[in-house]
Amino acid sequence: MFNDASALILDNSPQLYYGVAVTDLDGDGDFEFFVAGYGCANRALKWSEGAYRTLVNPTLDDAERQAIGVASGDIDGDGQEEIYVLNTDTFAGRKHHADRLFDRNGTEGWRDLFGFPENADALNLTSGRSVLALDRQGTGYYSFLVANYGGFFRLYELEANGFLADLAPYLGLARSSGGRSLLAAPFFVDGDIDVFAGNENDGNFLFRNLGNGKFEEVAELQGVADPAQHARGIALVDALQNGQAGIVVGNWEGSHRLYRRRGDATYENIASAEMAKPSRVRTVIAADFDNDGYEEIFFNNIGEPNRLFAWREEGWKQVSTGDALEPFGLGTGAAVADLDGDGILELLISHGESGLQPLSLYKPRATKNHWIRFFPKSVFGAPARGAKVILRTPDREQVRVIDSGSGYLCQMEPVAHFGLGSETHIVEVEIAFPGGATVVLNDLEVDRTHVIAHP
Repeated sequence: MFNDASALILDNSPQLYYGVAVTDLDGDGDFEFFVAGYGCANRALKWSEGAYRTLVNPTLDDAERQAIGVASGDIDGDGQEEIYVLNTDTFAGRKHHADRLFDRNGTEGWRDLFGFPENADALNLTSGRSVLALDRQGTGYYSFLVANYGGFFRLYELEANGFLADLAPYLGLARSSGGRSLLAAPFFVDGDIDVFAGNENDGNFLFRNLGNGKFEEVAELQGVADPAQHARGIALVDALQNGQAGIVVGNWEGSHRLYRRRGDATYENIASAEMAKPSRVRTVIAADFDNDGYEEIFFNNIGEPNRLFAWREEGWKQVSTGDALEPFGLGTGAAVADLDGDGILELLISHGESGLQPLSLYKPRATKNHWIRFFPKSVFGAPARGAKVILRTPDREQVRVIDSGSGYLCQMEPVAHFGLGSETHIVEVEIAFPGGATVVLNDLEVDRTHVIAHP
């Protein structure tokens, strides 16, 4: 499936890296990779002049911290995404290094909102893992939800006075667990963004949005608690390739799960024995890498070969990863994006934890398959993370949700990427934004990215 393109990353020395996010770091309208550095500088990679080059910014580099999780979202409604960097210097419980919340302040550059004295009381000083951006009320103002380990989850919002506040205790989100991974999507009602949280040494959480921005926990009722396993990477995937979003969960040295949604909105695990085979999994990604019209599922493992599953003959089959096998790779994070604009997704894998390794970049082998991409924007013009995109062609339906934070420690590009195979006729595209606003489009040109404004 993949060819090694790591030579395109300039100055790619071995380091300890963790989470990866995709956002616009320099304000030019193009996306970049942001890689969390653990005891080394964070890394911003931009596609420019045929290579991935480092954007140097002393504030974002932040070399003295120990970053593992990262996500971006527009917390202040200025149309530009802020970057939440989760620092963790202990395994569980209280930590020494606080998190960062980087805000681009016009022409003055980036600043850390947690560094303001008025936000000192809001600092997250509990060891955490993942973070996601959440538009819980559909207003275009995003919160940052943090999955802490051995402490309460936190949800940060910017209040009217400009101060940051943890609202989790007031919204039904202040749960204490071995928090590992987070995923946001409209699991129940389009426009109402819910949250799936993968936990270790405890059952998973599924926080249902009650329609008013508050939540109730319903994982056991919905069949996804799975208390005997230890979740790591999670991703949305069309489990039966029938236009219904399901959930794939990678469990650390335990049975992986593939949940399909039943008609009563509960979930059933349909993972084959081959897919469920335990591994030292970290990141899980679902994406159409070969543009054949069907998603693949990539399991990034640490210290053992990666695995790739594709939809073949009406079922999921393990296929060759090609160069992305990495049998000795110490994978800690991964993300996908099309930064070079050729309609084919790039896969960036970070490494670290138990040894220094460089970043890896992989490109799927070229095909003649068609593709189409959608970049929905919020009412403020920022990425509309959490928006649901349904694509209808003459013979089938596909679904994507703009990523708010997933994989494990990571966040994918804020674009819905659809492979089309040989199909060139788009019957209809329906986009449901957080909050419930919808846009329906017809007869769209393929092999291009469509930017969709909020209605």
